[in-house]
Amino acid sequence: MQITFENIYIHSHVVAENNLYKQFHFPEMLSRYDSNYIEFKTFPKLDEFKHAEGYLRDYHLRNGQKHVKFKFPVDEKIPVELVNYLNQEEYDIGFLELYAIQPIQFPELKDNPDIEVQIVTEHNLKAFLALQYQQDIVFGSNFANQKVELNKRIFEDPNFMQLLALYKGTPAGVVDVIISKDTAEIDNLGVDETFQKKGIGSKIQKFVMDTFKDKTVILVADGQDTPKEMYKRQNYQYLGYQYYTQKVDE
Repeated sequence: MQITFENIYIHSHVVAENNLYKQFHFPEMLSRYDSNYIEFKTFPKLDEFKHAEGYLRDYHLRNGQKHVKFKFPVDEKIPVELVNYLNQEEYDIGFLELYAIQPIQFPELKDNPDIEVQIVTEHNLKAFLALQYQQDIVFGSNFANQKVELNKRIFEDPNFMQLLALYKGTPAGVVDVIISKDTAEIDNLGVDETFQKKGIGSKIQKFVMDTFKDKTVILVADGQDTPKEMYKRQNYQYLGYQYYTQKVDE
């Protein structure tokens, strides 16, 4: 099957759509930028972008949200006129990269008895939530608390599998796996900074590969972060990119 960004799961709801864009809104977690944004179907002209910008800012302000975020068409660079405006208005500009792998292509790992990967159950849910909270608190207590509630809802969803990695018995890494008919999506993969560079991220991924041997494993990486280099070394196939921009009004 052909994997595209359309295969990536979004924690959100489409609340408005026209010929130019879709609006995604997630009242369950208003502080999550990745769930509250506009995605353009084609590149807007500058006046069209400004109109969408004003609309989204007003919409978000009515909901107590201080950010605006926009995604652009896949595998296309932002036109110069729009880049100049975004820079002038002090937007952050970034891009996402889509990767996929067949589980059999993932490298074999040396056995490391110090690392144990567990499926999250009622028994270890509290430890999973605590480690997630510890990672999310850097974005503020409001975000971290809302993320706890989101993780609890995910725990109840049969289309998700949450994993907790232990290093010598101490919670050290987490991931969500989003399960569909043909794919298993790795999302929210994180390793506590105390335990990084010990192979925990790779061990978590290997667990996913072994669990979903009959599916294509997919993920999205931030194009400006270093983990994408790890994915390339692990034989993931690069499939495309998508630019986005966002701004937070203090």
